[in-house]
Amino acid sequence: MSSVLHPAAPGQDPSIASVETSRIEGAYRPISSHLAITPPVSVVIPAMNEAENLPYVFKTLPDWIHEVVLVDGNSTDNTVEVARELWPDVKVVKQSGKGKGDALISGFAACTGDIIVMVDADGSAHGDEIVSYVSALVSGADFAKGSRFANGGGTDDMTFIRKLGNWALCSVVNAKFGARYTDLCYGYNAFWKHCLDDITLDCTGFEIETLMNIRVVKAGLRVQEVPSHEYNRIHGVSNLSAVRDGIRVLKVILKEKGVRRGGARRGGAGVDVRIARGETS
Repeated sequence: MSSVLHPAAPGQDPSIASVETSRIEGAYRPISSHLAITPPVSVVIPAMNEAENLPYVFKTLPDWIHEVVLVDGNSTDNTVEVARELWPDVKVVKQSGKGKGDALISGFAACTGDIIVMVDADGSAHGDEIVSYVSALVSGADFAKGSRFANGGGTDDMTFIRKLGNWALCSVVNAKFGARYTDLCYGYNAFWKHCLDDITLDCTGFEIETLMNIRVVKAGLRVQEVPSHEYNRIHGVSNLSAVRDGIRVLKVILKEKGVRRGGARRGGAGVDVRIARGETS
């Protein structure tokens, strides 16, 4: 991709460089005192009754992102009102169906940025990590896949049984599709929007992440794992069921036809895991 993280010129004050570049080019968004980015980044947050958690989620989001797309799963609390108070320009999509997969598909369709980042609304993901995902993408990856088990990652939330199940399912995917993933069922990921032209998303539940991980491999897209730390949910109870959703993930894996992995379509070497709906307001 031609979009890159843009450093300050040698000998130039970094903060001045970012501001001046932004003024002259009109497209650069300062990330820090010495870095700026050209592609607009959309953050998609599926949420249902997460009003108590949104303040923690939104305060970690970097101010240089292009837009926040909140997909409201027919919340009965004030999730939407809280989101609009915290981020006045938030784009709210009213989910017409049910399930996390359905919510994400609706959110992706509403995004206008070149890069899409998936963030959970329970406070388990920290927005400071978004720069790592974006860096992987502008460095050549098509899909930046968060991993709690890559070197530098971690989790405060998973029980032993869930870790064992994730490992087993991940091993099946690696064997069947020729990937080398270290994590499978994790919802913190980012990708270039054009990837949606190469994969079909047609599931409604928590298995959406697994389906994406499988189909980016089958499409020959370049995948890079990004170490990520998963924190405990702050308020409320998760809708995830280890057994029920584990079975749904396994069904997705078995349903997908195993293919022999070819080289990445867009060239280069990445990490060798190789790996529209809703009303907007």
